[in-house]
Amino acid sequence: MGLSNGKRVSRYLAAGVAAMLAATAAAAEFPFERELLLDAKPLPGSKRVPMLEIFREGRALIDLWCKSGDGRVEISGDAIKITITIEAMKLESCTPERMERDEAFAAALAAVTQWRMDDDVLVLIGPTELRYALSSH
Repeated sequence: MGLSNGKRVSRYLAAGVAAMLAATAAAAEFPFERELLLDAKPLPGSKRVPMLEIFREGRALIDLWCKSGDGRVEISGDAIKITITIEAMKLESCTPERMERDEAFAAALAAVTQWRMDDDVLVLIGPTELRYALSSH
């Protein structure tokens, strides 16, 4: 004996609502408006570590190894897309080696497709996994 159309529709609606709630809950866990520091040591001769701060409206403040600037971030559930225009970023005094690291790091950020939280660490998942710790200040 099959389900009536009403019961079948109710099940589809319930599944849809559950999926929307899961996506909303995931987005609610995202550490918006928090300073995030890359889980890495500063390069020799520097105290700087890449930083990321993402706002609910999609604007992002991005510090690479040398350059700083704005980016855009789109989050939907556990999916994330980061857009950076590295040429438009402000350049700090930097060596050619660090500028090359900026290019590679910006490419790694742009290739991120998913995110998750591991305790107080934002993990950005792409070809290269990037780990950002919540800043304590």
